[in-house]
Amino acid sequence: MKKVKCWLTVVLAFVSVSCCAQAFSQQQISEDRTLSPYFFVNSDNPAADRLPLKSTHASVNISGVIADVIVTQVYKNAGEKPMEAIYVFPASTRAAVYGMKMTIGKRVIEAKIKKRDEARRDYEQARDAGKNASLLEQQRPNVFQMNVANIMPGDEIKVELKYTELLVPTDRVYEFVYPTVVGPRYSNQKASNASPSGHWVENPYLRQGELSTTTFNISVAINAGMPIKDLTCSSHKVKTVYENASQAKVSLDKTESRSGNRDYSLRYRLDGHKIQTGLLLLRGEKENFFALMMQPPRRVVSGHIPGREYIFIVDVSGSMHGFPLEISKKLLTNLIGNLRKTDKFNVLLFSGASSLMAEESLPATRENIQRAINTIERQQGGGGTELLPALKRALSLKKDDDFSRTVVIVTDGYVSVEEEAFDLIRNNLNKANMFAFGIGSSVNRHLIEGMAHVGMGEPFIITKPDTAQAEAERFRKMIQSPVLTQAKVRFNGFDVYDVEPVAIPDVLAERPVLVFGKWRGNPKGTITLCGISGEGKYSEAIKVENYRASPDNTALKYLWARHRIMLLSDYNNLRNDSKRVKEITELGLGYNLLTAYTSFVAVDNEVRNVNGKWTTVKKPLPLPEGVSDYAVGGRGNYAAAPAVQKSMIGSMRVKTENCLSEADAVQEVKSSSHEKKDKTRKVSIISATVEKGLTKEDIIKVAEVEISNIEKCLSGLNYQGIIKITLTINPDGTVKNVEIISGKIRDAKYHTCLMDQVRKWRFPATVGGNEAAATVSMTIS
Repeated sequence: MKKVKCWLTVVLAFVSVSCCAQAFSQQQISEDRTLSPYFFVNSDNPAADRLPLKSTHASVNISGVIADVIVTQVYKNAGEKPMEAIYVFPASTRAAVYGMKMTIGKRVIEAKIKKRDEARRDYEQARDAGKNASLLEQQRPNVFQMNVANIMPGDEIKVELKYTELLVPTDRVYEFVYPTVVGPRYSNQKASNASPSGHWVENPYLRQGELSTTTFNISVAINAGMPIKDLTCSSHKVKTVYENASQAKVSLDKTESRSGNRDYSLRYRLDGHKIQTGLLLLRGEKENFFALMMQPPRRVVSGHIPGREYIFIVDVSGSMHGFPLEISKKLLTNLIGNLRKTDKFNVLLFSGASSLMAEESLPATRENIQRAINTIERQQGGGGTELLPALKRALSLKKDDDFSRTVVIVTDGYVSVEEEAFDLIRNNLNKANMFAFGIGSSVNRHLIEGMAHVGMGEPFIITKPDTAQAEAERFRKMIQSPVLTQAKVRFNGFDVYDVEPVAIPDVLAERPVLVFGKWRGNPKGTITLCGISGEGKYSEAIKVENYRASPDNTALKYLWARHRIMLLSDYNNLRNDSKRVKEITELGLGYNLLTAYTSFVAVDNEVRNVNGKWTTVKKPLPLPEGVSDYAVGGRGNYAAAPAVQKSMIGSMRVKTENCLSEADAVQEVKSSSHEKKDKTRKVSIISATVEKGLTKEDIIKVAEVEISNIEKCLSGLNYQGIIKITLTINPDGTVKNVEIISGKIRDAKYHTCLMDQVRKWRFPATVGGNEAAATVSMTIS
């Protein structure tokens, strides 16, 4: 009888969820629900327009190396009730957003930049008072959110935002990319505990293959200053019209009006394989800005490439034990094993202390390479982690001026890092190139990406063993032929300050050397780029007086401020500091830029919604091309509608799991006569709990990464249902014990395989150095 009542409860829960889907607009907030994307369910109710964003158009003007972009979003209410529209959209991480305006009929309201909380307060007060208002916020460096309030029935409101970015060619190819859609992001954070900038994750998505009703268009005008060659768009069908050899207009083909589910990418070269070089100057009311772009020497044949020295700094601390360290061994075996005979290398292993393979770098002979590989293979992982002393030791090693030094840092990112480590990297760019490899299933990306930014390099993230070789090849291709080493930029008679970067790394590809900053007085003197090329000493100078300050270079002040904001944000991700937050805020306010702490807000004075009621509608996003439904709400696609439905689904999962436990957990299902014995099982993680020392997100991230291994392990199992396992996690993140506490797998082979796989899981080191107990519930279907 008890079982009957329990299952009746589950049935009623399913009915409740179905009913909830019909009441889409009446969302309620549950304190224990998590933030996660969900599938959009449209309503047949004509009173509510669930798709208010009608079109997005990007107008791009590329002049030389600066792209200026105007994005126009058109919102229209085809329903019968006033609404508030919310739209989450992406942008380039290099974009400096410097303006916004809202147009309602003939009225144009210019947005003002304000502190984030002030802008939000102004917007909500205007919305509650029945006024038209719009708010633009930065949720991530490349994710923005637009709110438009009190769109009345029949209204059409245009919101226009402006941004600029610098186009820096690689191997003499220019590329402009316009991101079109934000992919679904998983979050296990409770809504009640989330920061205001975290709620954007909870956004509706269309099903796989379903195109957005919002039309997309983009037009690009290029004024390159030199003849254009090989202009192509690999992402969309376009029509190109050349006005002359150096000017072209690119328009989107009419058949691509629903193509806002993939990024737009436009690439071109300049005639003769040249790149735009020279000096851009801006004289402002209070400050003057410059940007220097100088073309490095051409890539040379391998025989003329300067000697190369590699120092591998390898994290062998407790958090690297097992899975991360095994990947590191494969990576380093690949990198060290493929060095040239003329190269030198060294290996520095670090945890609480550090050990060096040799006091001076060794020739890359077969014997030395094997010795290094053997040393790395013997590592098991253990102890604390101190990166700063290891960096200092590596950079203090005796250096041969005829060799280009590259420092490779291999870590999971769970290290003790002070701001001084970032300073050390920035201040030594002219002595060594810095590259960071993030290893493991839950890498500290803020640290890895931060080191790449301050090191003027690229981050490399490896989460699975089978990707190690590809990332090693990508790295090797990038650094295999430096075109200019020991690079320096000297300013003679040109009074400059606030220059970025503070030092120049080796030029590792055919891309220009880029330096920008501020200047005082009159533009005069010389700027000299010097260094060592493959053919010997290299020096090239330009005369500043040959270049004129122009108001057309207004973008320079935005680009300088945006770069400064990015660096401060990297430091702040390392360790939040109120002084840095203040500086970022002041830069945003002073330079009229959108940041994590400043937002644009536009408010109309006219009260139009007199009854003060409205419906909030989140614009459903298409899944990026190639992304399946499994990306939304996990593989079970639980999150199929609004917040209240997701909350009830979560409750229903718990009730179902409890019922299954009472019924001696999950029953094994016999295969029908036509079922294949080797049927692949799908596994989905549905919940996790953990005591102090780790977070639920830590547990779920690792479990999600390991799903494919669990599925391989259980392939052919005649079993469906829910399994709950409990884990004891050591302080270093390794798994001590595993036990199934709910559900039964009677076949010993599959039971043993599952336990063995879970024992291989590797979590971040626990906070406080104590063991942690966790549970993970998963469905097998």
